[in-house]
Amino acid sequence: MTKTAPVLDIDAILDDENTRIIVCCGSGGVGKTTTAAALGLRAAERGRSVVVLTVDPAKRLAQAMGLTELDNVPRRVKGVGSQGELHAMMLDMKRTFDEIIEAHADPERARQILTNPFYQSLSSSFSGTQEYMAMEKLGQLRRSGDWDLIIVDTPPSRSALDFLDAPERLGRFLDGRLIRILMAPAKAGGRSAFKLLNAGFGIVAGALTKVLGAQVLKDIQMFVSALDAVFGGFRQRAEQTYKLLQAPGTAFVVVATPERDAIREASYFVERLAEERMPLAGLVINRLHRSPAPALSAARSTAAAEDLESRGEHELASAVLRLHAGRMQLAAREQREQEHFMSAHPTVPIAHVPAMAEDVHDLDGLREIGDLLAS
Repeated sequence: MTKTAPVLDIDAILDDENTRIIVCCGSGGVGKTTTAAALGLRAAERGRSVVVLTVDPAKRLAQAMGLTELDNVPRRVKGVGSQGELHAMMLDMKRTFDEIIEAHADPERARQILTNPFYQSLSSSFSGTQEYMAMEKLGQLRRSGDWDLIIVDTPPSRSALDFLDAPERLGRFLDGRLIRILMAPAKAGGRSAFKLLNAGFGIVAGALTKVLGAQVLKDIQMFVSALDAVFGGFRQRAEQTYKLLQAPGTAFVVVATPERDAIREASYFVERLAEERMPLAGLVINRLHRSPAPALSAARSTAAAEDLESRGEHELASAVLRLHAGRMQLAAREQREQEHFMSAHPTVPIAHVPAMAEDVHDLDGLREIGDLLAS
């Protein structure tokens, strides 16, 4: 007997004025960007003022929304009906990091940090920086008060959990033992303490110089010294944004394809959200395969194809029957993967989006996705 799950009521979420943030999350390649854009367009055309923040490097969102480019500044999308407004932006990880430094350090200290080679590497390539900056930008958008709904397309990470783990990971790095050692001489209060710290630091520095090289170590020391004045704000804002994600006005929409790895990742994420007491709206199963003739089973279709082939008749009809059999087998596998999820999470609402014949490339395509999400 086929299991059923509660239906995810997309329009009820979009129409609820108390919903201020929607976070689309899931593993890479499952359609988070398209889902976020479709939700944003649908919400705007139902009268809301919406901004969609994407971190998708493929820039498909810009193409679908008719924008020549997306960058770190929200840009209005033309062609949106009703009284609502839709803006879109793409996270510029390094620019966001630079803005934080510029906003929380005096000009000279900001210059020292921004021109430091170690900072330039950290701000563009450190593991978790993209996810952390996505949360920073979310906090900035929410504090601005310019939109009544913010939709976040989370980074295409190896693991969907990286978005929630990034602030703690960056905080651990900045709080780490090596960073504390490097900060120690600058923090020394008196001359004797300074000498004592420098004596211990000299031993550590000697070892690090052999591993990193003198110039790299010097760059790190200068960066750490300059960052000390603004470091406290990183953790404070991360905690504020984390609390924002736990607030009743936030709704997490987990996106997955009906494949084993994606469904397993979605299941992990649902469990993690529950542990962190973050409000889950439901699961979107994307690119679901269905057949226009579900009454014709794969076994009957294959048998009919074999019969035609044995008589050497109707080659085209035989090929169509085998194609249908394959599609029914695929649909059956996808149904089993869904049922595994529903067995583990029977109360999680689900919405389905069938596989499309072609990629979404304009607003009409996004509207169609929105209609399917809400149907």
